[in-house]
Amino acid sequence: MTDTPSPLRFDDAQLHILDQTRLPFSEHELRIDTAAQAAHAIATMQVRGAPLIGAIGAFGLALALREAAEDAWLDFALRMLAETRPTAVNLAWALRRVEVAVRPLAPHDRADAAWREAMAICDEDRAANRHIGELTLDLMQAITPKSGRLNLMTHCNAGWLATTGWGTALSGIYLARQAGIDLHVWVSETRPRNQGLLTAWELARAGVPHTVIADNAAGQLMREGRVDAVIIGADRIAANGDTANKIGSYLKALAARDNGIPFWVAAPWSTVDLSCRDGRAIPIEEREGREVRELRGAAGGARLLEETSAVENPAFDVTPAALVTALVTELGVIECSRVVSLEAFAPAINPQKLM
Repeated sequence: MTDTPSPLRFDDAQLHILDQTRLPFSEHELRIDTAAQAAHAIATMQVRGAPLIGAIGAFGLALALREAAEDAWLDFALRMLAETRPTAVNLAWALRRVEVAVRPLAPHDRADAAWREAMAICDEDRAANRHIGELTLDLMQAITPKSGRLNLMTHCNAGWLATTGWGTALSGIYLARQAGIDLHVWVSETRPRNQGLLTAWELARAGVPHTVIADNAAGQLMREGRVDAVIIGADRIAANGDTANKIGSYLKALAARDNGIPFWVAAPWSTVDLSCRDGRAIPIEEREGREVRELRGAAGGARLLEETSAVENPAFDVTPAALVTALVTELGVIECSRVVSLEAFAPAINPQKLM
């Protein structure tokens, strides 16, 4: 993998996405023509992963402005897209960035300007993720593996499927593979959505040795000394370093701390929400109970529970900063134990990009 695939494809000024609800069983591309289709793709997880959600939101706003470009329609489209996934802050960040770019313009100029801004978000995301991978590779190379092979553990999917290219948690793994490092990845499947299966699909395509595990098997593998480091992505990072990620991340962080294993969070700076003082202010998306009651597979679905069975289905949990060894962003590696507020790192980025 000398370059990186992308879940997006452009045909002139048309957007096509890889429908991730059909993976890993089949590859199917969808054309997105309207803001409503973009919102549907985000809400139903045809696209997922915080950086990718942000990019699709930006394109969705551009598509909305092709339909109409007056202020009232702009405001409506912003609300509609923002409400699709509440936890991933990249969505609100990208929508705000496009809004800032187009609000001062005449209506007839807004759609093209929004599309250009969305394309810029994609370009910057790929570059940031590549740099995150380089920094993560440095962390990997500083580890002495417990066996002759470096064993990493991931949770959910934070590869190129979750971004516009390279991925966050997987970017360093791809670069390590290119560098000839002997490594193996434990892939946690994250019930009920089982999105670790997307990671397994990615790694198989890249020729990276890996093993899929049930999410609750992680602690035992760490206890047996079969894990050298854990690396995850993030959907929102509070100002104090508390991190929201796919449900089950907190449990892995606890197990990693108990076993003296580094726990890294890889994410672009757009995932940092300085308006959230700590993890208690991060909204946690509650998804529908059907995801728990039904099992999805290659042959379709199967019911696991009766409709009368009560279920709780939080999509994310919050890992306290004290359990995070380091945040890896395009700004550099930030040791969480030394962080009072991530705001101290913000001036290195153009303030307009942080809005």
